[in-house]
Amino acid sequence: MPEATDKYTWHKVFSSADEAKEQVALRKLQLLEVEGRAICFAHTPDGFFAVDDACPHLGQSLSRGTTNYLNEVICPWHSYRYNLENGRECDYRTRNAVLHPVELRPDGVYIGIRKPE
Repeated sequence: MPEATDKYTWHKVFSSADEAKEQVALRKLQLLEVEGRAICFAHTPDGFFAVDDACPHLGQSLSRGTTNYLNEVICPWHSYRYNLENGRECDYRTRNAVLHPVELRPDGVYIGIRKPE
């Protein structure tokens, strides 16, 4: 569950959920740049998810990886798997991935970037 929206700046990345589905096919990933950050945008059967693109293990682009039936993004270098709902690496071998909330609104699909504290 995303935290209070005042902790985020919201960025429209698609004009609608239909456009997001057309641009990012089911079970696929796409690299987006949001507020100067590389974001891996995922479309899975459970919905849309956003995570920092750099793998916490060694920095490889997660958007070059794949997703699986467990709703995880899999790094293409060393197959580290990160849960798209909570960011946890499945075997606790490295730091968790940084997640960003995704909101579907009547006017589009938005990604929240946490404001500096």
